[in-house]
Amino acid sequence: MQKIIKSDAEWRELLSPEVYAVARGHGTEPPFSGKYASFKGDGIYTCACCGTPLFDSNAKFDSGTGWPSYDRPIKDDVINEKRDTGHGMIRTEVLCAICDAHLGHVFPDGPATTGMRYCINSVCLNFIPQTQES
Repeated sequence: MQKIIKSDAEWRELLSPEVYAVARGHGTEPPFSGKYASFKGDGIYTCACCGTPLFDSNAKFDSGTGWPSYDRPIKDDVINEKRDTGHGMIRTEVLCAICDAHLGHVFPDGPATTGMRYCINSVCLNFIPQTQES
């Protein structure tokens, strides 16, 4: 997949201030405030910045943390991980591999299927519902 590179000004023009602050500014949304925190639809979650498919709804689970949580990405090559030492903690940041958008963090305390919990900001995601064929 080809990398998407835009200037800061281009991202600011394309994204809402809220999406820009979290995805490009490495921020976070308050827990339990995001539109996908308790959302249960069937489909695919994509990057709000570039549209890359990131997570399948089958990987979503209720972690009780207030952010949408997934036990695995849709494919291994759509997510990059980076050590994050901000805010006095050591965590693993999760980034879109295509546009480098900050998505959230991953923790090794997920369900038994993978043991991982990708804790993602709703504002960094868009949802594409699964279509039903007749």
